[in-house]
Amino acid sequence: MAKQIEGVYENIIACATKEFLNKGYADASLRTIAAEAHTTTGSIYTRFGDKEGLFEAIVGEHYTKVMQMYKAAQEEFANLPAESQPNNLASFSGDCMYDMFLYCYDNLEIFKLILLKSDGTKFSHMIDEMVEIEVEATHKYLNVLKKLGKPSPKIDTKLEHMIITGMFNTYFELIIHEMPIEDAKLYLKEMREFYTAGWMKIMGQG
Repeated sequence: MAKQIEGVYENIIACATKEFLNKGYADASLRTIAAEAHTTTGSIYTRFGDKEGLFEAIVGEHYTKVMQMYKAAQEEFANLPAESQPNNLASFSGDCMYDMFLYCYDNLEIFKLILLKSDGTKFSHMIDEMVEIEVEATHKYLNVLKKLGKPSPKIDTKLEHMIITGMFNTYFELIIHEMPIEDAKLYLKEMREFYTAGWMKIMGQG
């Protein structure tokens, strides 16, 4: 195997990030990336396999991290004793979203790539994946309320999906528009209170 030249990998990543941000995944050119990185397209194929492999090398670790954070918070809440869940719903949800928000802000370019420039890759469905996880978690929580003798009114599935999707779209708007972090923290707090109150009312618990 030929020895890889030190620094070329990092240079390709930097130039590819710029190209993907400017043009999006579908329209990004490996030729342009190679030229900017002072290397060849063959060098890119050797290191990353193809364009999707290159995109994954940039965003994959961070995508996995934020999804793991979200899933872990859902699992931790679901493992609480049933009687403790109603009083801890808001704090668990808020803490999870806040931690995810800080991680996204620490990796702002990466999440702008995922949210805005990933069409044509498996990463373009991040919000949809989170919505499905949230829907499943909501149904589990409704079953807990039923067991506690606090049944909620039946929620129309389309309305439920629209509300949860709207919540995530609103949340990630803070990232997309690079809201000043102190303003974003304030908006995040207000969003949490708004959506929590709304859900509690829909569930007949507020």
